[in-house]
Amino acid sequence: MEKKNENKIAHLPYFGIPKLLPYLKPYAVMIIVMIFFGLAGTATDIVIPLFQKYAINNYIARSVTDGIAVFVLAYIAVILIQAVVNLISTYLCCKVELYVGRDMKQKSFEHLQTLSFSYFNRNNTGYVHARVMSDTDRIGTLVSWGLMDVVWNLSYVVGAIGTMLVINFKLGLLILIIVPIAIVISAFFQRKLVTFQRQIREENSKITSRFSEGITGAAAIKTLTIEDKMYREFCEQTGKMRRVSVKSAHFNSLFGSTLSFLAYTGLALVLWRGGIITAEGVMEIGTLSVFMTYALGIMSPVQFLVGTLTNLIGAQVNIERISSLMETESDVKDSPEVIRKYGDTFSPRREAWEMLRGDIEFRDVSFIYPDGEELVLDHFDLKIPAGTNVAIVGETGAGKSTLVNLVCRFFEPTEGQVLIDGRDARERSQLWLHSNIGYVLQTPHLFSGTIRDNLRYGNPTATDEEIMAALRTVSAEGIIERLPEGLDSEAGEGGANMSTGEKQLLSFARAILADPRILILDEATSSVDTETEKVIQDAINTVISGRTSFIIAHRLSTIVDADVILAVRGGKIVESGTNRELMKKGGYYSMLYRRQFEDEAFEKLER
Repeated sequence: MEKKNENKIAHLPYFGIPKLLPYLKPYAVMIIVMIFFGLAGTATDIVIPLFQKYAINNYIARSVTDGIAVFVLAYIAVILIQAVVNLISTYLCCKVELYVGRDMKQKSFEHLQTLSFSYFNRNNTGYVHARVMSDTDRIGTLVSWGLMDVVWNLSYVVGAIGTMLVINFKLGLLILIIVPIAIVISAFFQRKLVTFQRQIREENSKITSRFSEGITGAAAIKTLTIEDKMYREFCEQTGKMRRVSVKSAHFNSLFGSTLSFLAYTGLALVLWRGGIITAEGVMEIGTLSVFMTYALGIMSPVQFLVGTLTNLIGAQVNIERISSLMETESDVKDSPEVIRKYGDTFSPRREAWEMLRGDIEFRDVSFIYPDGEELVLDHFDLKIPAGTNVAIVGETGAGKSTLVNLVCRFFEPTEGQVLIDGRDARERSQLWLHSNIGYVLQTPHLFSGTIRDNLRYGNPTATDEEIMAALRTVSAEGIIERLPEGLDSEAGEGGANMSTGEKQLLSFARAILADPRILILDEATSSVDTETEKVIQDAINTVISGRTSFIIAHRLSTIVDADVILAVRGGKIVESGTNRELMKKGGYYSMLYRRQFEDEAFEKLER
């Protein structure tokens, strides 16, 4: 959905600027003052050549110095005013750029926290990252330096031409003929240069991707002995970028040369016509000098104006993409009544939260994933009393996480209800439910920071004694004892300083520290060694006692004692019951169990 909106960008009026107004409104006064000082700076740029005219006509041409002290003081005063004005306008530009960019980043990141899983399923990490970082940076630059460039360049061109027309109308008209030609030429070159720049950015992203693959996949590259292949492909990619970059550089050089030719053509016209009327005594030499300064000076602003307008058109993409993100509504959201009673994600009213027991019921639930078409659950009913241990089994990709996602309210049922303690889950806030759920993922994730900080995500007020108690519960205290700095040891980005087994145990301890009423283990032992798996399995047997738990199982031998086993196939629950009941039935679960038992037995024989 988000990407479809981008196709409509070219038809948006006003370059999409109205969508930015909510972010610009808090800084309206600052932007107005910035524009004022920008115009004041332009005025000094236009006035300064008039000093040149006065000096030549009144001092140099007449060989006199009467009143030159006052003239010098006035000139210095204008220069100082110009310096102060430029300093203030530059300072304000920086503030607007940083403030608007910061606000957009904060708002977009805050909004991302409210979106459901389906948004992240539809949009990959790179796409979302570009919206929050690159697009906001470009928009911040647009509304500050881009706006100032338009103000300065446009006002300078208008002011310079107006001054020339006032000084000498006919000679001013001669210069005015050059401006439309410069605009047309600039527009042509800018359009071509934008195309080249897009190609360069695209090739650069490919180079970055290949470079990243070469680093992160170093082990696979060496074991497959494909170093030469990777090197050739990298060279080919950098070669493409070099060729496009050289074309862009050549075209940019041609652009600059063409504008220079046009500027000096204008200068030649001024010298030709101005020389004639100066020789006739109609115009003074100082006035001709001013015309020459303006004739050369307006070419660069015209070039920048066209370039800024081109960037403004290109920035519509950035504006629309960030607007698309901010206008995306979550598939799962609390009603206004629930928010009034329980608060929202960022302003919870915890005093209104009820204690959660852990009774869960699926009542006539049908479900289709937001980006899917087939029913995953079809009028499904299931009662799970508090403290029940539910195991969910099936082949890889069978859809084992569907039930868990509905219990966690990561998705809403298409039809029917999911009841928590006898009430529809939608009658209470998402944060209330999520605060009572402990979730251990198949691929554990630790955040940058110390191990203590990571564990306290489960309970921000936990003491070191409570942290160590949680670690002992999952037999993970040995990890801390082996580390020289203990709980103060850095986990690294994504837990890079920890092994997979250590990350799994720590994430398990983090979940336990929150003392959840509902515990979900999503194939929590599938990516660890046999020894660590046994440690985790012992911990599981300890912590699920008294809690409603869902175990998405990798090894079926670990869930034979579950109160309820749900067998999932093709995204649907095909069997349910205890291990004894399902084995006796001799259906899909029985086939899975026997096949896995045979595979494990075969592996032992091979050893």
